[in-house]
Amino acid sequence: MGEKNKKLLEVRRIRAGYGVQDVLFGVSVSVDEGEVVSIFGPNGAGKSTLLKTIAGVVRIKSGEILFKGIRIDKLSPQSIVKNGLGWVPQENNIFPRMTVRENLEMGGFTLKDDLEERMEEVFSIFPQLREKLNQPAGSLSGGQRQMLAVGRGLMVRPELLLLDEPTAGLAPNLVHMMLEKVGEITRQFRSSVLLVTQTLDALRFSRRGYLLASGEIKYEDTTDSLLNNEEVKKLYFGGITVS
Repeated sequence: MGEKNKKLLEVRRIRAGYGVQDVLFGVSVSVDEGEVVSIFGPNGAGKSTLLKTIAGVVRIKSGEILFKGIRIDKLSPQSIVKNGLGWVPQENNIFPRMTVRENLEMGGFTLKDDLEERMEEVFSIFPQLREKLNQPAGSLSGGQRQMLAVGRGLMVRPELLLLDEPTAGLAPNLVHMMLEKVGEITRQFRSSVLLVTQTLDALRFSRRGYLLASGEIKYEDTTDSLLNNEEVKKLYFGGITVS
């Protein structure tokens, strides 16, 4: 084993929600440098709320969130982006009436220069976007829209990218392609990824995973251990055999 990677993100015992309704109850997760980590669990478990809270869109009621050792839970979403954290929500993640180029430029809204260079980096991951550069984003296929959404998140070269179900609604062949792209992102951009998922494939592409249910972390372990944990299979996979 080599030298242990440094903690990039530390979410410590956070409680968060909407108004008086709490959704997360003492949740703790972490992501190391260069790591892909999955958050999985049933619908309504609080997975998207967790990413929104890390991104500064939902405020914590207690606990703390550290990014690169610095508390970010009181920062604005814009300041969090400037600190190197990108977020790609599951819905409303592109501007359909804008062109692909304009969408990418909006993704780089914190940049003063280097927009063209950053676009070229995105095209190296998603070359199909170059061909659609001047087309309205609303005319893209579902897979291309998801590529654009992730590409927008990459424009700031995030050290940590939060992806909320990037494979939702995609055909099976596109699911595998998108997950392979996540691996490319970690290698090319040297980004860590925190991925919300509902698929077994995504969990297999991760180093570690957290099972989130009813707003609480029920299990945390390596991917292999989670896939072979009988209690996890009963809670989430319905008792199916995972190979």
